Amino acid sequence: MQRGLIAGLSPAPLIAGGFMYEYKLNPAQKEFIEMPDHEYEIDVSLYQGGFGSGKTFSGSLLGIILCLKYAGIIGLVGAQTLGLVRDTTLVSYKEHFDRMGLVYGRDWTEQKSENKIVFSNGSTILFRHFEEPDKLKSLNLGFVELEEMSDIPQSTFDMLYSRLRQTKKKEWGPNFKYRLFGHTNPEERKGWIYRYFVENKQPNYRMVIAPTTDNEHNLPKGFVEGMRKLYTEEYFKRNVLGQFGDYATGLATKGFNRQDNLRTDIEINKSFPLHLTCDFNTDPMCWYIMQIYNNNVYILHELVECKTSTDYCARLMAELLKDFKNHKIIINGDAAGKQVTTTGQNYAVMETVFANEGFTNIEFEVCKSNPPITYRYMCWNNKIRNKDGKPELFIRPECKYLIYDIENLETKEGESKPNKPSGGKLRTDAYAKYLTHPTDACSYPVMMYFPIDREQIERPSSSFEREYTDVFGNKKYEYKIGL
Repeated sequence: MQRGLIAGLSPAPLIAGGFMYEYKLNPAQKEFIEMPDHEYEIDVSLYQGGFGSGKTFSGSLLGIILCLKYAGIIGLVGAQTLGLVRDTTLVSYKEHFDRMGLVYGRDWTEQKSENKIVFSNGSTILFRHFEEPDKLKSLNLGFVELEEMSDIPQSTFDMLYSRLRQTKKKEWGPNFKYRLFGHTNPEERKGWIYRYFVENKQPNYRMVIAPTTDNEHNLPKGFVEGMRKLYTEEYFKRNVLGQFGDYATGLATKGFNRQDNLRTDIEINKSFPLHLTCDFNTDPMCWYIMQIYNNNVYILHELVECKTSTDYCARLMAELLKDFKNHKIIINGDAAGKQVTTTGQNYAVMETVFANEGFTNIEFEVCKSNPPITYRYMCWNNKIRNKDGKPELFIRPECKYLIYDIENLETKEGESKPNKPSGGKLRTDAYAKYLTHPTDACSYPVMMYFPIDREQIERPSSSFEREYTDVFGNKKYEYKIGL
């Protein structure tokens, strides 16, 4: 039995059923497969690449390496749908077997009824889809591979991370680490992958950017250049070069840029009133402290509570503002807060709480009714960036839920109205419930104090429009926004 070699891979020699094989990996593939030193017991890696960058190739190769190196390991290879894991990932594994000279029946067998492959050394790979993730909760695994990871909900990823607890074998050695690895095209939004691998990256998490251009020798001649001519610059950047996009296309909030809309230097200016604005959804409920002066909006602090009440949040806010009991505070927010519910009228509850806590200068400025949501977002976007392209709304970076909402809330297809998350998305994505509510809370005062003249509004294609001529011969348009 000879040794198989993965070029540049450490540790290199792998027993491979009596056949000499060698892979020449490009830099991204080598970085993905090799594991850096860290003290954590689980290594998490993501191969983010463009079309034809060798994503599935690299993931399946790593899965086989782990099975050959650690006899008896149990791995799970999965995708969101059965078709993807069966027609793409499993096929890639079998192609590697042929390339390595691993013989069916001698080195590995497939048990189709159980959707698994068993190696002669006792290692096992389970091939699963994630449409019913609860069925995977009983597994104890040594590694997990995720195909098209951006299609997989955060909740499924978190659950699979918790399943990496197969009992270690002595022969695996003291340096064995569980591995969770995946591959994907870049996300269109700053979703959970961006949070896990960029914003809040832990020391045992790493992302490898793999442009298609690094894998050109394995692609048809002219493949990359053909895509350059076919796609827009933004699409090419994301889906060929594997880079992050601008994430702005199709979002309800337009023109937001972290570089100039986020500011760490803004503080409470005691020369101007504080604005307290609210969205009264109970899970979550979103409150923000703002100030408005010099034609600018400053969002200073957020209070976001889940499964809560107006009374509870008002008490938290009163404690937070205890040093401003004599300062002028203007309460803004959703006009629906004036309606009487089973728990009382929201603004009346707030007034009672603040009065009992000794606040002496509270005023309420709330619209009589809520205008169309599309109009409110137009006013909001006009402060995010004015007609000259300059920001007039600034946010403290600590307002993480607001920033998440701004960077992820999309509009309905073909419309300008925000697309509220579906029940299915709410069940599978723990962060989805934070969509719409933070921006709703902050956009109410923006709309109230900085309304857009209806003549300035660019009529959306989805609006009702009628052209007519008035009695003086002037051409006029009648339109209704967002209907």
